[in-house]
Amino acid sequence: MDTLSPPSSLRRRHLVLGGLAAAAAPWASAQGSSDTPVRLIVPFTPGTGIDLIARQIGPALSDRLKRPFFVENKAGASGNIGTQEVTRATPDGTTLLVSVNTLVMNMALYPKAGFDPLKDLAPVSLTSWGQLLLVANPGTGIDSLKGLVERAKAKPGALNYGSPGAGTPHHLAMELLKNRAKVSLTHISYRGTAPAVTDLLGGQIDVMFLPIHVALQHVKAGKLKALAISSTKSSPLLPDVPPLNSLNLGDMNVDMWYGVLAPAGTPQPFIERLNTELRDILALPAVAKAFETQGMTPAHSTPDQFRQVMVADAKRWADLIKAQKITAE
Repeated sequence: MDTLSPPSSLRRRHLVLGGLAAAAAPWASAQGSSDTPVRLIVPFTPGTGIDLIARQIGPALSDRLKRPFFVENKAGASGNIGTQEVTRATPDGTTLLVSVNTLVMNMALYPKAGFDPLKDLAPVSLTSWGQLLLVANPGTGIDSLKGLVERAKAKPGALNYGSPGAGTPHHLAMELLKNRAKVSLTHISYRGTAPAVTDLLGGQIDVMFLPIHVALQHVKAGKLKALAISSTKSSPLLPDVPPLNSLNLGDMNVDMWYGVLAPAGTPQPFIERLNTELRDILALPAVAKAFETQGMTPAHSTPDQFRQVMVADAKRWADLIKAQKITAE
């Protein structure tokens, strides 16, 4: 026997230990040292609701995990540029994504994006839900959800509705309403929410879905008429405004979800640790108050619960996009 070679049993032990060490390496790296920074990639511009979430949870995670967390905005292509960067990042816990349900809406709109969020990302936790408000310019004379549907049926395509861009939650929420109510409205796509709101207030477009915090000031001032809320029940902020479900056309809940994700392959112990810390952070009154300014309600979930939400939403919106023949403009 070659005395320079270890016995077969010892060789097997070395192989096993080596395999365990290799498997543990990403986790050890994800744990990192106190000076290993973590990037929170926001795939949209600063000042958005998603950006606010990242800037709220970042400092709290820094305090709890004793390492720097910093926000990096990577906007473009309806969130695809920043998202793709995260899917290609080393799964060592140093890169995370903070995103919104546009993430799965894009799957059917951009089939050649180069990544699959259901396969290439690991859900960590939901952070919040945001409501959309269906509003009309008072000049239209439309003062109720029923009135909007009746007008759209009487004059197919005559009413215009705006959105911040093709494939946004605002756009697909209206397309879902059109699909379920069997009505026709003409889509006017804008580059962002601000110019769309300007034209809605000016009467160049008739109706639009807007985040409740954006619409509320104009509704209270009488400049916009609130027709319906995206949730399954009325909002305490506007208790007299009915939910879309009041049309009795099936599930019409089009609330937006927000959450934190990591590159696929990120060690599960690190994801679980982040999930636990986020649960405590999202329960803080100061976080709830900050989220309220963007019309969001904090919401925590397990990674698996978050995945289930993503999978169901991806199918729901893919089916709608196909049925309505929607394309990315």
